[in-house]
Amino acid sequence: MKKHLPLLLFVLFAAWAGKALIPEKDKSGELAVQEFGRLPVLTNGRVQPLDSLARNSLLQLREKQSANLEPWKDNMARPKVISATEWLMAMMMDPVTADAYPVIRIDNPDLKGLLSLPMDADASRQTDGKHFPWLQIRGKLAELQTEANRAQKLDQSHRTPFDQAVLHLWNGVGIYMRLQNTLQPQNAKNWPEEFAQYRERVPAGVTAARAQQAKQPYDEAALEALMTDLSRFDAMRQLEPPLIVPPHGAGDHQHDWMRMGDAVMEVARGDAPHFSVAAYVKMTGAFREGRTADFNGAVTDYLGALSTEFAPQLKKTRSEQRFNAFAPFYKSMTLYVIAGLCALVFWVAPSRFEWLRRSAVWLTVLALLIHTAGLIFRMTLEGRPPVTNLYSSAIFIGWGACVLGLILERFWRNSIGVTVSSVVGFVTLIVAHHLSLSGDTMEMMRAVLDTNFWLATHVVVVTLGYASTFVAGFLAIVFIVRGLFTRGLDPATAKSLSKMVYGIVCFAALFSFVGTVLGGIWADQSWGRFWGWDPKENGALIIVLWNALILHARWGGLVKERGLMALAIGGNIVTSWSWFGVNMLGIGLHSYGFMDAAFRWLMLFVGSQAALILLAAIPLRLWRSFSSSKADDDPPGRALPA
Repeated sequence: MKKHLPLLLFVLFAAWAGKALIPEKDKSGELAVQEFGRLPVLTNGRVQPLDSLARNSLLQLREKQSANLEPWKDNMARPKVISATEWLMAMMMDPVTADAYPVIRIDNPDLKGLLSLPMDADASRQTDGKHFPWLQIRGKLAELQTEANRAQKLDQSHRTPFDQAVLHLWNGVGIYMRLQNTLQPQNAKNWPEEFAQYRERVPAGVTAARAQQAKQPYDEAALEALMTDLSRFDAMRQLEPPLIVPPHGAGDHQHDWMRMGDAVMEVARGDAPHFSVAAYVKMTGAFREGRTADFNGAVTDYLGALSTEFAPQLKKTRSEQRFNAFAPFYKSMTLYVIAGLCALVFWVAPSRFEWLRRSAVWLTVLALLIHTAGLIFRMTLEGRPPVTNLYSSAIFIGWGACVLGLILERFWRNSIGVTVSSVVGFVTLIVAHHLSLSGDTMEMMRAVLDTNFWLATHVVVVTLGYASTFVAGFLAIVFIVRGLFTRGLDPATAKSLSKMVYGIVCFAALFSFVGTVLGGIWADQSWGRFWGWDPKENGALIIVLWNALILHARWGGLVKERGLMALAIGGNIVTSWSWFGVNMLGIGLHSYGFMDAAFRWLMLFVGSQAALILLAAIPLRLWRSFSSSKADDDPPGRALPA
């Protein structure tokens, strides 16, 4: 039975992952949530489905892609949970209901005090102490704005956790208000009726406005009514909600997309309403009044109208919606965790748990396949190389590390390679998840990354250099932790780890050097100079020099196994700085990925790697795997191989 268990696990988890590829259909008699989520919208510089807008917005507000409307209940009590698209439908078409949904996450106690919010969970008051509805926040917007204005004037290095929480919430307030003004004015009571009345008032109001300009008698009431309407629509427009109204003609002219406020104001110029305006007005009325059949019919009719001129956009939104439902990187992350646990248990008793090692390999292969599918899917949707921003670089580094780990496992079947794949894959996907909390991960490419052949090759090759340097550093961590704290680092394992680290460092030196040179060629074509001592360029050069230093130190006999491991861990520090640190400086041509929130985590990571380097310097007689030896350095025999 154990012989076939790895393959059985592979098949079961493959079926679990593959199930998400089956398109989800709306149930008969229920709201057409999936069809509504497929509708196109232009935001963050690209056309995307409303499903993506909903997920990205909810991630920024709640840090999850679903809305728990009863977070004070535990899972056993079955709280009511709705999808991001269902939440967005309420936000856009029934704000009164949406305002009662506890979807705004606040953790900072000082910020809760400022807003007079409950500090702790209390089921009797229907609060979990972390998620709050707009109804409990909007009364304190003036105080919040005052604090946000103060915090924005501070240097980023001087902002306290309270200041950062205030700015994060203020950004969330902007997102919330923009979404609620996407299809109708936020204060609309009956939008279809109000829109119809506005259209009826336009002729008389326009006539009055022209008469006023000609200094002739005019109907003051008609002019005032029209100006009141236009001021509401102008307020919608100034909040800069997503562009929901497509161009009048076919094609992908993104600059011709309009906001609903602009499209409605066009009626005052005598233009007929855009067909999408009428469709959304009908959807809004049907949704608020609970007329499911009418709502579904309006969505279907609108999709049909779009399909005649915007078939490519609809095909793209359908694909992206399916990608969102598939969630390949979340599934890969889950599989990496399970595979890593199998590999760790194998280390306890290798002779008894060989089937667990093979299970870990099979599950890691499946995770890599899903990971690869996600990368290809993103590349297809973006029409770009796999690395375009910090998020995609984390995804790609995890992919490269997984490939390298499986190659190592193919030659040394001791679960070390598969552990590298699972741990580094999981950690990089966790990093990517936290990066996704800042918004759309497939946003329009920065101007500095206006792609060409040399950029596409540069980012791929240099990122593989990052990945391989991290793999070498993780192998070194395995060496030190197993040798210092366990008796599992026998001479054969120590020798294999040394060969692994040496081989990966050679690979890293080659790819980091070639990637840096390719970056210089791209810079010469884009900016007219091969090298400019930009912080990002300096970081890439430091990685090349560090890997060269490791190889020269090893070739020259300056270090043995422990020294090699310590230098490899130092590569983690150098690479993390080049990957994240230089972006946090906020200067140079490569500062497009700036995010000060990660600074604390970067410093913790650097500190942990420095601590591991110090542990490597502990005399071997104090290492559990070599405690029988009295030597202070790499001795012969049972100790580390020379």
